[in-house]
Amino acid sequence: GSVVTWGAPGFGGDSLAVQVKLRNVQQIQASPGAFAAILDNGSVVTWGSQDFGGDSSAVQEQLRNVQQIQATLGAFAAILQDGSVLTWGKAAEGGDSSEVQSLLR
Repeated sequence: GSVVTWGAPGFGGDSLAVQVKLRNVQQIQASPGAFAAILDNGSVVTWGSQDFGGDSSAVQEQLRNVQQIQATLGAFAAILQDGSVLTWGKAAEGGDSSEVQSLLR
């Protein structure tokens, strides 16, 4: 499906910058100020405040074959088809899993 957003732009209410990518959406998860959508091809589109995980550019190339996403107050975690986990967002909110990445397989 497609996505329509509303509300405060700083909290994910404005998806204009990614609207063209929000097609064939299968699932959406939200943090308090950002959203992450899984598309039917397993890729992910994010928008909203970078302070709440709205910027996934650091892991965007790895966000393929995503099966599920969960959110914290300021970060997201994606489970990939191979069982591995990718995180992004505020490090203090779980966005930096580099210290335990080898265990997330």
